[in-house]
Amino acid sequence: MSTTLISFLGRTQKGEKGYRLTRYDFGDGSEQGEYAYFGWPLAQRIQPDHFVILGTSGSMWDHLFETDHNFGEQYEEERLQLVEAVGKKCVNAEMLTPLQPLLEEQLGCKVFLELIPHGQQEDEQIQMIEIIARHVAQGERVHMDITHGFRTLPMIGLISALYLQKMRSAEIVGLWYGEYNPDTGQAPVHDLKGLLHIADWLNALTCYDKDGDYGTFAPLLGEHGRLLAQAAFHERTTHSMLAYQQLSSWSKADSFPQNDPAAALFKEQFEERISWHKRGTRAAREQRLAREYLERGDYVRAAIYGMESMISQHTYQQGIADEFNNREESRIALMAESQEFKTLSRLRNALAHGIRSHDKSIERILRDEQQLSSTLKDIFKKLSIK
Repeated sequence: MSTTLISFLGRTQKGEKGYRLTRYDFGDGSEQGEYAYFGWPLAQRIQPDHFVILGTSGSMWDHLFETDHNFGEQYEEERLQLVEAVGKKCVNAEMLTPLQPLLEEQLGCKVFLELIPHGQQEDEQIQMIEIIARHVAQGERVHMDITHGFRTLPMIGLISALYLQKMRSAEIVGLWYGEYNPDTGQAPVHDLKGLLHIADWLNALTCYDKDGDYGTFAPLLGEHGRLLAQAAFHERTTHSMLAYQQLSSWSKADSFPQNDPAAALFKEQFEERISWHKRGTRAAREQRLAREYLERGDYVRAAIYGMESMISQHTYQQGIADEFNNREESRIALMAESQEFKTLSRLRNALAHGIRSHDKSIERILRDEQQLSSTLKDIFKKLSIK
């Protein structure tokens, strides 16, 4: 699997001795030289297969061919032309493309010098993401350096990283920022990849709110995620007791990660989303699930869990064991004595099988989503289940 480094090239004040040099500290005691551009020590460290350098028409492109590398007299005229163009902020692609091989020879990897817009308008921001994505293959490892990205560029870099994760299945290995402190002259290096971890949690919450599958949280919960994934599977296949058992085991094991700061941000919201299993009786748990699926517009599961909650309640009231045969007897009894159960059953059959009901009242309900939602909501309000 190849590795790509994507780096923003900014513009800083150039003095008589050139651009300001900085000694970046990766925090591991390794000795680093002094550089005006953080991309150089980062590239030395990660040894990318592809190095993509992004800059505007006024970025310090001239520095790439000064000081840090010895090119002798190669392309001297073109390099002088580049210096002049940087001063006038009018660098174009025709000036950069011929110089790429010089850097490739020095760095030992494929180099791409890409001009980007300033990113102040939405169309320019989208164009930048498209440029970045063009350089990343499916499943590639990616490092992104936002150190020299001014104004909107760090934000676009972050969004690009999220885009690459989803659209290219890329592994974002590092999101790098070399922080120069003018008061101390020090420049610690930070890996901001944790921001992507927060985004993973936000994405999981969004997916859950859409379809109720808390199994989307499982990959974020390490070794304990297996219990959660199993519980989600059983719940969504309407085996509430198996889901209940898995979630109870999850809670007893105190499986929520204790050493994940990002996870702590979402703990309260997450626990609220699986709190149905803490209801006292099976009937109460199933009624809670029926209401939750109704809120999400999953009418089939809402109807099924509404029926199951009534069966569980009836079985309990009859003082008989919660077994298949007894539940079947309760179902038959409810069909004979409960209009609410009969309506739920017919709605469930029509929704699950996609066939027209012979009951005209059911047909009327199914013609309009608002009518269907209101009917289910009214039925659930009438159920007295604890």
